[in-house]
Amino acid sequence: MRVDAPSTWPADPAAALAEQDRLRPLADHRGPGPAHPRLVAGLDVAYAGDGRGTGDLVAAAVVVIDTATLQVVERATATATSTFPYVPGLFAYRELPVLVEALRALRTTPELLLCDGHGLAHPRRFGLACHLGVLTGLPTAGVAKTPFVGTYDPQALAAARGAHADLVDAGETVGRVLRTQDGVKPVYVSTGHLVDLPTACAQVLALAPAYRLPETTRQADRLSRDALAAAVAAAGTAAAADTVEG
Repeated sequence: MRVDAPSTWPADPAAALAEQDRLRPLADHRGPGPAHPRLVAGLDVAYAGDGRGTGDLVAAAVVVIDTATLQVVERATATATSTFPYVPGLFAYRELPVLVEALRALRTTPELLLCDGHGLAHPRRFGLACHLGVLTGLPTAGVAKTPFVGTYDPQALAAARGAHADLVDAGETVGRVLRTQDGVKPVYVSTGHLVDLPTACAQVLALAPAYRLPETTRQADRLSRDALAAAVAAAGTAAAADTVEG
């Protein structure tokens, strides 16, 4: 699939901020997006260590789900070492290079990408979901386990599946707090590119018939952890071999 990624990624926060400013106007939050997508991909990243250092091993996973059956159609992974420093609001730059490599390994092209992260619900209104949507040209939304920016009225959020409340930051609605199962903690949905908020929430809800997280996120989370474990084991084996040979 096409991913219009740069040949070199920003190496420092100043360059990353400039790139966010350049790309932000390209994100389309009006949609409407696919009403009945057949193939939806979940994306997630796992880190060795605490995820804050440079040089940490990182594994990305993309899992394409058939929405009619919730079965996995295709999986792809990639591993790398993180090179960008940990900076709040620029965390996408630690994940984008390896996620792009995983996406490029796909043979199928999903109709919608659901990222484990944020889109519009970002301090500069250009989170990971926005960036990936602009790079791929695909409808993209963020589905996060915790909020990054914004507040909502807990009293406006009923306990029933499907209940939702606006996530508001600086007077702007940047996402939706969505209850995917009766009585469980909500998820935080925000648009990334080429999809509107009601459509994004409808897809998240449809992909979460039994669990808090949509099946796309569940599968990608599991695969990224498995890929990271395999990479860590391989790195340990290589280090042990170097020690013996040395």
